[in-house]
Amino acid sequence: MTAHMTAHRFKPGQTVTIATRRYAETPTGTFSIVRVLPTEHGIKQYRIRSNADGHERVVSEAELS
Repeated sequence: MTAHMTAHRFKPGQTVTIATRRYAETPTGTFSIVRVLPTEHGIKQYRIRSNADGHERVVSEAELS
């Protein structure tokens, strides 16, 4: 597999929003990518921090825009 096939779409420091709402309480607003996490079972993951309240969470790349 080549590097571009496995590269994460977002980079630390980038501002993103949560596009996919898994739960009714899924927060809105903007988030900063804190860290790129290892790919698990083919799912690219990130630790993000809310720009509104500083709360951090882990999300998959598919949930972000």
